[in-house]
Amino acid sequence: MFSRLHACRLIASLLLTGSLAANAASPTVTVGGRQVDLPEDTPEEYREMIEAIGVYDDPELAAYINDIGQRLVANSSMPDAHFSFTVLDSPDINAFALPGGYIYINRGLLAYLETEAELAGVIAHEIGHITERHHSRRKTQSTTSTILATTAYILTGSGDVYDAARMVGAEVISGFGRDMELEADAAGAEFMHRSGYDADALLSVIGVLKDQEMFRRVQAKSSGKPVGTYHGLYASHPRNDLRLQTVVKTANNLDLDNQPEDPELPGAFRSQVEGLVFGASAQAQAEPNRFYHNKLDFSFSYPEGWTVQQGSRSIVATSADGSEKVTLSLSKVDPAVAPNDFLTTQATGELTNQAELDQFGLKGSTAIASGNGVSKRLAVIDHRYRFLFTGETPDIASGDANLLTIIESFRPLAAREKVKGESRNLHYVQVPRGATLNSLSSSARIPDAEDQLRLINGYYPSGEPRIGDWIKTIQ
Repeated sequence: MFSRLHACRLIASLLLTGSLAANAASPTVTVGGRQVDLPEDTPEEYREMIEAIGVYDDPELAAYINDIGQRLVANSSMPDAHFSFTVLDSPDINAFALPGGYIYINRGLLAYLETEAELAGVIAHEIGHITERHHSRRKTQSTTSTILATTAYILTGSGDVYDAARMVGAEVISGFGRDMELEADAAGAEFMHRSGYDADALLSVIGVLKDQEMFRRVQAKSSGKPVGTYHGLYASHPRNDLRLQTVVKTANNLDLDNQPEDPELPGAFRSQVEGLVFGASAQAQAEPNRFYHNKLDFSFSYPEGWTVQQGSRSIVATSADGSEKVTLSLSKVDPAVAPNDFLTTQATGELTNQAELDQFGLKGSTAIASGNGVSKRLAVIDHRYRFLFTGETPDIASGDANLLTIIESFRPLAAREKVKGESRNLHYVQVPRGATLNSLSSSARIPDAEDQLRLINGYYPSGEPRIGDWIKTIQ
């Protein structure tokens, strides 16, 4: 549905034609150093890309969104089908459905919604894409090769994920077309009404997203850059679209024998959004026992209890008792000298157990160097520079595994780990006497702070909340 350019990363998996039923064991991804279950039978293509983006680590929020989604599914035209709902750790304003009943909502979209009904409208629209079988009806063959290439570009860490998304954004995101989007609206509005939600919330979401579009057009004009391409209602409907208004009115006028009550509990949406990460990810570089180097674009794991110190000439990882360590230094890559040969020039003593390294798309070499009764683990890996590892341990037979933990886990930063900037959070406050959105934005310390505050509270480009109103702030 409401995609920014991030959508092409996951919509890339158009090859799946699997069943909506699923009973396999749940796969997992790593979030902040711990394993998080993904929906059962998540296809491998989806799993890899989800891990590259990151799952938002908030089990309570995930359960809340799943409850809304399953309620809508139960009142859809496919009540017995398997659907799953996953919150992604992305700041983009985006939600989308993939074949197989997999629906993804970015945390970035949640910041701009005001009610559970609006969130239900987003989810219902995406369910509508599945129930109306839009993925199988649209032509995808022409985009498949480009999408797969972009997926590889992201997952290997060879390019920034946002740049990669722009490569095929317009081609993929425009895939459904306005007629299919309106079909998803009609289906979603009916599912909302049957679930007890006011389908007018779909129109409210249009207002939220059109405000965002207006803001980005202003930004684009001032910067000279083109405005982004969007999917779903965001692009295909004007704010006063008569077809959409007719669809919503028709759904709201459905004559149901047992019209359910509004399922939203007072304050529930506000409770779930309170503390939501805004902007840069709080989890991008949060895995324990892992070192990240932003400037040189690399990361490695280290054994439990070890510490890592970064100096001006080297990086040293040391065991808790100081008896083992790995020193990492670098030099320029000489293309004429292969890693194996370079390692030989760096060794003192005899080299044994020499082997080539090929990990995470990086080439290198490793061996044990022995001389004067001392054995060390050496390695070299090329990644923009030539990285040299020197591992020391009192007993190479027992300590070599710790040294190899660091060497063999060395890799480029993943796309989601390259997020720059300080993480901030949404917090609700009641407007005090005399306050304005301008004065309340002064503590946000982000670009376009007042405009962002207006956007997340529905006051863009003008207007002020009343004294005592609950509004979101960015802290």
